[in-house]
Amino acid sequence: MADSSPVAPRCAALVGTYQSGKSTLLESLLFVGGAIERRGTQRDGNLVADASTEARARNMSIEISAASSDYLGDRWHFLDCPGSLEFMQDTHAALMAADVAVVVCEPEVERAQGVAPLLHLLDSQGIPHMIFINKMDTASARVRDILDALQSVSARPLVLREVPIRDGESVSGYADLVSERAYTYKPGEASDLIPLPETDSARYQEARQTMLESLADFDDALLEQLLEDVVPSKEEIYQHLTKDFQQDSIVPVFLGAAEHCHGVRRLFKALRHEVAEIENSIARLELPAGEPLVEVFKTYHLPHTGKVSLARVWRGAVKDGMHFGDQRVGGLFRMMGHTLDKIDAAEPGDVVALGRLEEVPTGAVLSANGVVADALAWPEPLKPVYSLAIEPNKREDEVKLSSAISRLIDEDASLSVDHSKDTNEMVLWGQGEIHLQVAAERFGSLYNVSVSTRQPQIPYKETIRKPVKQHARHKKQSGGHGQFGDVHLDIKPVARGAGFKFDNSIVGGAVPRQYIPSVEAGVREFLSEGALGFPIVDISVSLVDGQFHAVDSSDMAFKTAASMAMREGLPKASPVLLEPICRIKISVPNSATSKAQGLITKRRGQILGFDAKEGWRSWDEVEAFVPQSELHDMIIELRSVTQGVGTYEWGFDHLSELSGRLADDVVAQRQAAE
Repeated sequence: MADSSPVAPRCAALVGTYQSGKSTLLESLLFVGGAIERRGTQRDGNLVADASTEARARNMSIEISAASSDYLGDRWHFLDCPGSLEFMQDTHAALMAADVAVVVCEPEVERAQGVAPLLHLLDSQGIPHMIFINKMDTASARVRDILDALQSVSARPLVLREVPIRDGESVSGYADLVSERAYTYKPGEASDLIPLPETDSARYQEARQTMLESLADFDDALLEQLLEDVVPSKEEIYQHLTKDFQQDSIVPVFLGAAEHCHGVRRLFKALRHEVAEIENSIARLELPAGEPLVEVFKTYHLPHTGKVSLARVWRGAVKDGMHFGDQRVGGLFRMMGHTLDKIDAAEPGDVVALGRLEEVPTGAVLSANGVVADALAWPEPLKPVYSLAIEPNKREDEVKLSSAISRLIDEDASLSVDHSKDTNEMVLWGQGEIHLQVAAERFGSLYNVSVSTRQPQIPYKETIRKPVKQHARHKKQSGGHGQFGDVHLDIKPVARGAGFKFDNSIVGGAVPRQYIPSVEAGVREFLSEGALGFPIVDISVSLVDGQFHAVDSSDMAFKTAASMAMREGLPKASPVLLEPICRIKISVPNSATSKAQGLITKRRGQILGFDAKEGWRSWDEVEAFVPQSELHDMIIELRSVTQGVGTYEWGFDHLSELSGRLADDVVAQRQAAE
């Protein structure tokens, strides 16, 4: 294989499903490259990637972890990305800075569907990617079956680069389909070259021919060679593989067991020889001209350090103390997990941490003049699917909590917060239960704000079913001027969604003009809490008659009389509870479509229809109406029946009457809370 290594450092994002072994693969890559002397383990809690307290407590990655290593004279930067769908926002961000993605998979056919969202994202963005089938030392399935399962969720053809050599039931090595060499694994060391076992010869030749035929789909000259039974040279095959990979036409597939360093050196060599120079990534991202050019793709707020911006240097040199417009770099570092190593300068291709760029957001592209507007089509924040109401345990921490929320959102754009006008709660939104648990813990561990969380209240409303006429008189005499207001109101239901309407048909001055706004104010004041205890909607109120006193009438008297009329009249108007109904669009593998439909039905939903998900292989979209009260933990159950990949988008659609025992329970809970 010709050595045409580019000079500029390159960047690889390690992506995959939860527990596929990405962080273990990173550990082995760093060990092979000499960046660390000893490999950590998840069991011992000393992996470079999972440096935060929250990550180690859960044995899972919850944010991007950056690390770097040299290998055979090349500098490599690695971005270990979370595997859980709940922390996928960081994966999206990391891919915006990477030259290549390594998709780490488990050797199980039934787990292949788990990488579908990742492969779709990579395919749609045109990001070159390799697959590393990990944990081959424990694999029971045939590689052919695993490959078929993965191909069913990949829009690009998968090209197997190795076949395993088995010793009984265990995998003891591999045969390289290009170099035609076989190797036996040695834990923690380079593999030993061995003769290809004769028993594997036929299987090997079949796999090699399949690889060549896949490459021939993209080159007529190679196809002609194969038709004439001309075997291309190894150098030609490497050239075809490299060209097709760099153009994102194929997805090479490698095998190994990262825990033992099996196959890691082979993967590293493939990265080194076949990943394009950074100019290819610059062209793919359509970055503007100019030097320096730096992309901030992740923000951290670290204890004792403050704000740190993780960035990819695309062009020009970056030095500590330099300015990007009015923003000055207050420290230049190389990251190894959460460890910051100070450096003096960075070159194009480097991934570095920039200190104290307080006004620079995630996704910004920086030049000498500051932030370059619209320089990058940054991915939209993921739509929220889970929420918790939060409040500080100490009232004096309210300002600190607001500041902490702002910083967490700065780190993770898939978090959001809003203040519900209906329930008067602060609601934190995110991607799932663990996602928001981690956020709540960080309020305390990073910002010293203790918070309480609970399930948010549902913004129920109430309305009436029949019209009523109600008279009310407010009369009070206590010496001096008294109070007198007399009103006759017509209270009627209106169409769902029409809101509230007030008018008057007073004639002959029964109620002087100046008091009519006070009557409306009294009516509106009562709308905040009706006979059932909830805000009232979809009614009209008309002032049809009344009386006044020349001395004792006042704005307050008529406002009070109107409130009395509403309080006395609404219980007679057959009040009814209204619950919010959301329109949702569930995305699932088509093997789980029936389960998703069953989940909707179980949660009092109404299925509107389903169809193939556009642009996705073997996925469906199911649309439905589902009560908001049923959505709180629906994402948890949906993911449990879809290998963690099912999701949905939702939005409020309409209010619907709720009656019977469910309505009685809601009203009783409201009354108990008062």
